[in-house]
Amino acid sequence: MSTAKRLHYEYADYLRSLEMSELKLEYCDGVIYAMAGGTLAHAQLSAAVIVALHGALPKGCRASTSDMKVRIEATDLSTFPDVSVLCGEPIASSIDAHAITNPSLLVEVTSKSTEDYDRGDKLGHYKQLPALRAVLFVSHRMRRITIVERTATGWDERDFRAGDVVSVEAPRLTFAVDDVYEGIALDAA
Repeated sequence: MSTAKRLHYEYADYLRSLEMSELKLEYCDGVIYAMAGGTLAHAQLSAAVIVALHGALPKGCRASTSDMKVRIEATDLSTFPDVSVLCGEPIASSIDAHAITNPSLLVEVTSKSTEDYDRGDKLGHYKQLPALRAVLFVSHRMRRITIVERTATGWDERDFRAGDVVSVEAPRLTFAVDDVYEGIALDAA
């Protein structure tokens, strides 16, 4: 049996840590985590997704960079998705005026160190956001974008590969997989 004691931080501690940190920090259930830095391909893919979304999003929807903090009140997670899409007016968290609680679409560019978490536990947190309609996973290894989309009966997952056109129901948009990956050297692993 482990006798190690887990530190528990209040949300105010997290906000103070964010102000002093050069890193992005994630908060979940009293624990503060440093978010992994990205590779060149990760940064380029994030930017390419924003460009693709900008031309495809319906009026009233806007994409934001990873500087947009998202708070999932139901699971006590605050995090910085690679791209967030907000349709309509932002709703701020009751405990953090700088975190929104109503994104319509979130994008995670995978990496070797975060892919399992992004597609597993983190996705589970995201699904608790009432306004969220879809999560896009952009692969760092191959030309593949996976959409996990809310339906009338739950959540549906679809993969789009090189040559495909990604289509999202809400917010309604389409863009080509190849447009996101054009000119980007993908990570080896």
